[in-house]
Amino acid sequence: MLKQFTFLAVACTLAGAAQAALPVYGFVVKNTYPHDPQAFTQGLFYRDGHLFESTGQYGRSTIRKVELKTGKVVQKADLPAEVFGEGSAAVGNSLVGLTWTSQVGYVFDLKTFKLKQSFKYEGEGWGLASDDRQLYMSDGSSFIRILDAKTMKELKRVQVTAEGRPVERLNELEMVDGQLYSNIWGSELIARIDPDSGKVVGVIDLTGLLPPGQRGTSEVDAVLNGIAWDSKGKRLFVTGKLWPKLFEIELVPKLRK
Repeated sequence: MLKQFTFLAVACTLAGAAQAALPVYGFVVKNTYPHDPQAFTQGLFYRDGHLFESTGQYGRSTIRKVELKTGKVVQKADLPAEVFGEGSAAVGNSLVGLTWTSQVGYVFDLKTFKLKQSFKYEGEGWGLASDDRQLYMSDGSSFIRILDAKTMKELKRVQVTAEGRPVERLNELEMVDGQLYSNIWGSELIARIDPDSGKVVGVIDLTGLLPPGQRGTSEVDAVLNGIAWDSKGKRLFVTGKLWPKLFEIELVPKLRK
């Protein structure tokens, strides 16, 4: 199971190790907002006062623009029924979205949601983030693919490691002040990654943010997933698949025992 995954032992022993190899951060909830409990959140980012979200599942995959305070979906476009939507990111005035196993990505106009183009890639698509020059794509492995933001062509791959050991199941991604944040699929952890070296430089432990019993209809699927960063307001937002809430959190260092 993922909770036994090596990353936990490498990044930090949360169960009471005397010393942790990497900094570990807890959280303080600053604000709580409504979130569509039917949204199978795959990608999330913040732009110009709104959240933009991509959702998954066959026949239900969408991209959407959402009011932060109310959780109201103010704009939406459906993806083709035969694809499973995955991560998304903004590049200039475009929204780029991935699909899980269809090996196709889409580029939409960020204002109108009209499809501008599609592109192909090999393997699976999971998470996506952007620094406006490059796209950072995860595929469920320990590697991050770096794509040219204009051509969508793969430039290189960087392996993510914690204390020299590969960190797999990298999922939803977000660029936060020069660091790449990644949900570790199926866990309560977010890895803080140096995008150039792939080294994990910190771990965010969100255990207890939303108890399993409050996570929609399926405890199996309703996992932590979704990171958005308001670069101007310096606000960090997180949510999960089928979660009825979205949280603005502040990171705080966890004391080591």
